[in-house]
Amino acid sequence: MSEIKPFSALVYNTDKVKDLAKVMCPPYDVISKDKQNDLHSRSPNNFIWLDLGKDRPGDNNENNKYTRAKKLFDEWLAQGILIQDDKPCLYFYRQEYRVMGERHSRMGFISLMRIPDEKDAKIFPHENTHAAAKEDRLKLSLALSAQLSSIFVCFSDKKQTVEKIFSKHIILQRPSVDVEDDDGVKHILWRLDSADLIQQVVDTLDGQPLFIADGHHRYEVAQELRKIKVARSGKNKDAPYNYVMTYFTNMDSRDLKIFPMHRIVKKFPKPLDFLEQHFRVDKIKSKDDLVVILAKAGQNEHAFGLCKKDEILLLRLKNKLLIDQIVSAGSYAYKRLDASILKYFIFDRLGLLSEDIIYTKDHYEVMDMVADGRADAGFVMNPVRIDQLREIALNGERMPPKTTYFYPKVLSGLTVYKMA
Repeated sequence: MSEIKPFSALVYNTDKVKDLAKVMCPPYDVISKDKQNDLHSRSPNNFIWLDLGKDRPGDNNENNKYTRAKKLFDEWLAQGILIQDDKPCLYFYRQEYRVMGERHSRMGFISLMRIPDEKDAKIFPHENTHAAAKEDRLKLSLALSAQLSSIFVCFSDKKQTVEKIFSKHIILQRPSVDVEDDDGVKHILWRLDSADLIQQVVDTLDGQPLFIADGHHRYEVAQELRKIKVARSGKNKDAPYNYVMTYFTNMDSRDLKIFPMHRIVKKFPKPLDFLEQHFRVDKIKSKDDLVVILAKAGQNEHAFGLCKKDEILLLRLKNKLLIDQIVSAGSYAYKRLDASILKYFIFDRLGLLSEDIIYTKDHYEVMDMVADGRADAGFVMNPVRIDQLREIALNGERMPPKTTYFYPKVLSGLTVYKMA
């Protein structure tokens, strides 16, 4: 069964922290080294000091970025930089943003979600994870006895029950957070503590399958943390470690945006003289035309943009019947992912491995790296559809690495789940 419940989050104390925009930060896993340095310099209370501390020369088991985060966390609590809400709440969260000049507004909420036993699980991931990233997050969670960032989960709400609660009861209230990030995305947070309205939200999600969009590493860390706690002290169904802090949004909403992840190839080990064997190859006049033409082609065909130093090409798969012959692994839906077709029809034939590829959500970065000689070529992709994600997740499969990028990301620093 899918089970959620309200909680009393740790939040920034606006009596102590006057400008919340200076202390919020993106999720740790999308922050570059330069961005990390920038965020550290913005404020000594920026959330990144907890969420993504820096390694230092001489670090050891007793003094490292995790122990420093624990010390700082305790100081912030003692000084009232972070305070705990008086009542358990659901935290309604709206993000206002633009894509290709068009306005969008994605609404969701943050709550706790019970981590199910494997036999009862109706929570479906779609991406593979990496051991090093999980180890890092587990060490931080154990050090702080807290979850700093929400995982991102999609649910179905065709009747728009949650949206109606927001529109009728919440939107006219004064928000607790209203900030704009460096990408121009507005993040607005409200508290909901009405037991009746919370129960309506709980009932909407009860028993339905839930799909992890983002935060796969954090979810698996929460599962591992639960195993550790159970091994130490036995099962306790009411213990805080049974829950993971989660942002929920409606997968039926048109404002749920999945960006494609493009592929940049640093060096081709072989020539690309085999492309016309399986693809129709058309020249594109300009880079500004590529995304529009690619999107149109992708409505009925499997297509990619190929950016080379002296030309831009559109590749369209000639014969869909070949997919089952050449893509050797996976279900019908998995085999028909553009990322799967690109891998099996082109990358495997070239002998390319994942480490030979740079992934980016920015198609202009693809073109710039090719133009200035930092890469041999780049493949511009169409986005994965939410129905594809749902079908593959329900099959128990994981997509190829770096296939989806949900936008915008959930801001870090909005809420913290303190487990002890």
